[in-house]
Amino acid sequence: MAKRVHQPREDAEFDFILRMSDVPVLAYFTGAWPKAIEPCRTMDPVVAGLAEACAGRLTAVRTDITRCPAATGRYEVTGAPSYVLLKDGEAVARAEGLVSDTALRELVEPHL
Repeated sequence: MAKRVHQPREDAEFDFILRMSDVPVLAYFTGAWPKAIEPCRTMDPVVAGLAEACAGRLTAVRTDITRCPAATGRYEVTGAPSYVLLKDGEAVARAEGLVSDTALRELVEPHL
């Protein structure tokens, strides 16, 4: 992942990033179980590219479901990869699974 994508190690770090961001946050939820690994790896460069393209207007956070269970539950994430766009801590848009670069941009652009 590009340096523009934060990778919290626990819920407290996720919450800190969320509180400190003055722009919308794209929480990109990933998983390490066999059926999630390849789709998440496929989406890593897509999310990194979006983070780069929207630098200064979007904070991207790659969130491991098992390391951040409270955030996963709070935003009702049931699978990986999942994307939850947060504005002031509230979910304003979401998607799940493999999505195109264009679809991910269309998800976040109206909220930036």
